[in-house]
Amino acid sequence: MRKVPFVTLEKVQEISAQIPTPYHIYDEAGIRQRARELKAAFAWNPGFKEYFAVKATPNPYILKVLHEEGCGCDCASYAELLLAEAAGVTGHDVMFSSNVTPEQDMRKAYDMGAYINLDDVTHVDFLEKVAGIPESVCCRYNPGGSFSLGNTIMDMPRDAKYGMTEDQMAGAFLALSKKGVKHFGIHAFLASNTVSNEYYPELAARLFRLAVRLKNATGVHISFINLSGGVGVDYRPEQPCNNIAVIGEGVRRQYENILVPEGMGDIAIFTELGRFMLAPFGHLISKVLHHKHIYKEYVGLDACAANLMRPAMYGAYHHITVLGKEDALLDHVYDVTGGLCENNDKFAIDRSLPAMDIGDYVCIHDTGAHGFSMGYNYNGKLRSAEVLLHPDGTFTKIRRAETPADYFATFDETPFKFGV
Repeated sequence: MRKVPFVTLEKVQEISAQIPTPYHIYDEAGIRQRARELKAAFAWNPGFKEYFAVKATPNPYILKVLHEEGCGCDCASYAELLLAEAAGVTGHDVMFSSNVTPEQDMRKAYDMGAYINLDDVTHVDFLEKVAGIPESVCCRYNPGGSFSLGNTIMDMPRDAKYGMTEDQMAGAFLALSKKGVKHFGIHAFLASNTVSNEYYPELAARLFRLAVRLKNATGVHISFINLSGGVGVDYRPEQPCNNIAVIGEGVRRQYENILVPEGMGDIAIFTELGRFMLAPFGHLISKVLHHKHIYKEYVGLDACAANLMRPAMYGAYHHITVLGKEDALLDHVYDVTGGLCENNDKFAIDRSLPAMDIGDYVCIHDTGAHGFSMGYNYNGKLRSAEVLLHPDGTFTKIRRAETPADYFATFDETPFKFGV
């Protein structure tokens, strides 16, 4: 397989004449198409809703595009709730899934009318104390042990800080029922970035069986099951990609086999996808600044790990295309680096690429989720601009780049003077 950028060299040159590199760019057409494919895959469930994981790409322009396609917002903090609200997403179009939750955050979620997803059994009393008890509440489940598909361990829930045991879930449901809750939800996140059409159906089966057990144990009405995220993307060209239609059909079969015979066929299915929804539809655009030859060949970009942390933090692979040289021979081996004072500030190590010249534009793929959002200011590096490419080829700057004045703005009422 070959990864093809959604922008050409000519389009990047046009944009860069107005918005200097580095910047993250997003493909509106691709985002809308992905949202429609997801909706079609779960059209068999009348109550289905996607709650986009705001942490993946926290920009109100992106949230608004997704909301126009019928998606809600999954928020984990006060600021993310404000972002959703600014984009016109409120009420039960918001799912608030938090942990170690401050009072301000819980109260804001309650005031917005969001679905509140409780991470711990002690949060039942906490919710009542700081905000109140709504008619619908969700609880997060942690099964412990390991999560596996076949003989492959996908993740280790027993090591995760999130969620409740099954006994705690039952206790929370009973306590909430006594406090007036009428409708209950179940939520779980058991593996991250899976490239397997079997993950969601297997997760769904486990949660559907849990729902049956909890209903029998407590007698409450379970109105929705939130499969959360975990459906990944093919960062490497040779990786298979998930087929959301196959995934949706797999979940439907489990629903029909487990829930319907128990008289629970009215349960709505929710998802909280971030990476799957946005990652392929974002690029980090950067420019080659320097060459360096010592024991290896290095190419230095004007972007760095402050713009895309995943390679430095996780050793994550992101494909790289040198724009205008898509068909050139990959006959050079480079480490592609940024300018941080950290040796792990490398977008690629020993990567086969075409010959790269100073001034070349570089497209780093699949940065639409957990790209800009994980940025930081180490070494005084400033966060980049974000750009939305529209289906007609026009573009909008949806976040300006930070300036030194932004960096120094929080030094309030000091005697220091900064040259900005």
